[in-house]
Amino acid sequence: MATLTLRDVKKSFGATPVLHGVDLDVKDGEMIVIVGASGCGKSTLLRIVAGLETETSGEVLIAGQSMKGLEPADRDVAMVFQNYALYPHMSVFQNMAYGLKIRGLPKDQIQRRVDEAAGLLGIGHLLHRKPRELSGGQRQRVAMGRAIVREPKLFLFDEPLSNLDAKLRVELRAEIRRLQRRLGITSLFVTHDQVEAMTLGDRLVVMNAGRAAQIATPMEIWERPADTYVAGFIGSPSMNLLSARLEAGGAAAILDAGGLRLPFVDGPRAGAAGRKLTLGIRPEHLRLGEGGLDVMVELVEPLGGESVLHGKLADGTPLTARLPGARYADGAMTLALPPESLHVFDGETGKRIEAGD
Repeated sequence: MATLTLRDVKKSFGATPVLHGVDLDVKDGEMIVIVGASGCGKSTLLRIVAGLETETSGEVLIAGQSMKGLEPADRDVAMVFQNYALYPHMSVFQNMAYGLKIRGLPKDQIQRRVDEAAGLLGIGHLLHRKPRELSGGQRQRVAMGRAIVREPKLFLFDEPLSNLDAKLRVELRAEIRRLQRRLGITSLFVTHDQVEAMTLGDRLVVMNAGRAAQIATPMEIWERPADTYVAGFIGSPSMNLLSARLEAGGAAAILDAGGLRLPFVDGPRAGAAGRKLTLGIRPEHLRLGEGGLDVMVELVEPLGGESVLHGKLADGTPLTARLPGARYADGAMTLALPPESLHVFDGETGKRIEAGD
């Protein structure tokens, strides 16, 4: 078991900066999920921890030991890749045992570790097969088994489920979480899928353009996103973001679209009248009702017990609502914004504004 510490880790490729100084402390046995859009630097960060890339500056420590100058093989980490990275000419057993054989472990110990890992993953009956004879899900289980048998200090997962179909992703997602908790191995899991992030992580690192926009538990990020990027990234459909102005006295916001007044239930915001704000509200918090926003619904997606409605306000601002039932149609509709469900952000910086700020 081990802790992981990142101290002001930066990375540039030539003149192009990719990571702008990431700090992170991972506790022993914790599962951290690094999530963000393509190109945000999440996989680069993982590869730096693994030793596959070298940080431009900063430091990586595993179990309190600096990794400066250490090769990947000397870091005692195990990585599970998106593309499985199995040797096609070897059997499942040989793939899982290869790293242990290279390290010179006795045959009986190799056999025990492989059998135990195969049992955990339900692939004991596949040990004689070659990778080409396996499904995608079975191949990924073999890749995880190869990592487990090493009994590393740290597990690193680089989008391991992205090549699988939706049903299998759900199954393996639950299996990875169950195994990680059972084995208690400190883990970093990289994904662009926010559902994976929310369900897998003890904490999330939401990356934005090479920076950690927010590091917190999944529910903290859901309930109190640090800025408009995090607010818009976490959630499906994503949070609605509406431009507004601060009312004189700071007790309410006035929406730019339609002039609707929305009081702050948790206390006033600081600033002069007219301060630019961005108000966020999740699609599932919108309700049918009078005295709300007039929306022109352009598309209805029925999902059985609920529907997702896509529309626009009078000024063209897009709005998405997630409402119960399936009785909706295109056309005009009025949607209420419950004040207690509003998130308030600075209109210039995008940062979250709390009462009194």
